[in-house]
Amino acid sequence: MQLERNFYNGQFVDPASDALIAVYNPATETLVGHVSAATADEAIAAVDAAAIAQKTWGKLTSIERAEHLRTFADALDAQAEAIGTALANESGKSLSDASNEARYAAQITRYHAEWARRIEGEIIPSDTPDENLFLQREPIGVVACLIPFNYPVYTLLRKIAPALIAGNTVVVRPSNNTPLSAFEIARAVVKAGIAPGVINILTMDHATAASVCTHKAVGLITLTGSVNAGRIVLDYCKANIAKPSLELGGKTPAIIEADANLEQAASAIVASKTTHCGQLCTAVERVYVHERVYDQFLALLKTKIGAVDFGDRAKDANLMGPLVNASSQKNIHAMVERAVAAGAVLEVGGVLPEGPGHFYPPTLLSGCRQDMEIIQEEIFGPVLPVLKYRDIDEALAMANDHQFGLSSVLYTENYRTAMKVANAIEAGELYVNRTPADPYQGFHAGWKRSGLGGDDGKHGMLEFTQTRLVVMKY
Repeated sequence: MQLERNFYNGQFVDPASDALIAVYNPATETLVGHVSAATADEAIAAVDAAAIAQKTWGKLTSIERAEHLRTFADALDAQAEAIGTALANESGKSLSDASNEARYAAQITRYHAEWARRIEGEIIPSDTPDENLFLQREPIGVVACLIPFNYPVYTLLRKIAPALIAGNTVVVRPSNNTPLSAFEIARAVVKAGIAPGVINILTMDHATAASVCTHKAVGLITLTGSVNAGRIVLDYCKANIAKPSLELGGKTPAIIEADANLEQAASAIVASKTTHCGQLCTAVERVYVHERVYDQFLALLKTKIGAVDFGDRAKDANLMGPLVNASSQKNIHAMVERAVAAGAVLEVGGVLPEGPGHFYPPTLLSGCRQDMEIIQEEIFGPVLPVLKYRDIDEALAMANDHQFGLSSVLYTENYRTAMKVANAIEAGELYVNRTPADPYQGFHAGWKRSGLGGDDGKHGMLEFTQTRLVVMKY
């Protein structure tokens, strides 16, 4: 049975205790490995190592750091099959999807290496004669990176690549559901020759994570997770007034206008809802359909979502895979049952399957109302509720009547409608005539309870910097 050790200060370290975290394949419920649970002393030692390493790493020129990132990206590509195998076993993804996630992680690492010559300050006019104001961008120091289970390889590099190019060092806590792939990434760190202490990866319980996040050397905590997890991180930030960067819950609305390409929209929305069993922060979570095409579009969704089969993707990569664990399966089914009890109509799915694996069938609910829990709370599973609207103003009002504002979708052929929604939607992203895909040169940031700060692109990279104003009299 596979046993992984924590990685910090440039090496895999023999565990200081016998505490282990078990890792299961969610498609089969079989045990696939164990990881050592870091003690508080180990976690503090990792942060100390990161703080020491940052003094040297931060003094490198940005182009020198970029060369290290490119070498690291090459190592990720070389390690892609091993990373993918670990990820497939712990997540229920197909080997192809899991390996491609590793390659995509290498791509975002190379992208951030390109910022080496583009991290810019500013020269600002002074009110005082014979004086210049210089605004410089500097690293923050040590960054704590808290990684989710759904795309743990890509998200890990999405966090650490911008942190590193900006001159920071990192301590990473992968999800305890999907930690094995993180240690394959650690092997790529070794192969790339990254200096000890620059990248540290440890699994731990919540109490140990708190000791990392409240360490005096940690200047920024970046999280992709739930709203409740975000609140906990904000509490951690109080200790040192550390900077938070939070991507939290999502409840992506899709507005389907009467002039939309209905076939295209239905296919894309079903794919969004069933990819990785709907466990995406930006997956379509509620669909608002114009009353003139409501019946036609609902029929299309019913046909398409009903054609999606689920099962073990190690046996058939075309199937929809499992949810992360039994708790998620139970909670999602309970949400569906409460929706039906509140008046929603179950069109497809909605039944707990028998046998091993944390599967849930693709589920379609019609006749939903805006005040229902299924519309107001994040599902994070393959359940699609549908509502009807009269005009675009009503659709916008319902789409914006929400605690979340991460991503949004509009299908229309009318540019005036597109511009109206683009200027009025209360979300960090709007995708017109397509579903979300988080282009890494963009900026993935949420409104309302969907987060603070964001990831990707220039603005995501600048999250990992702080400013120094130099006032120079001459």
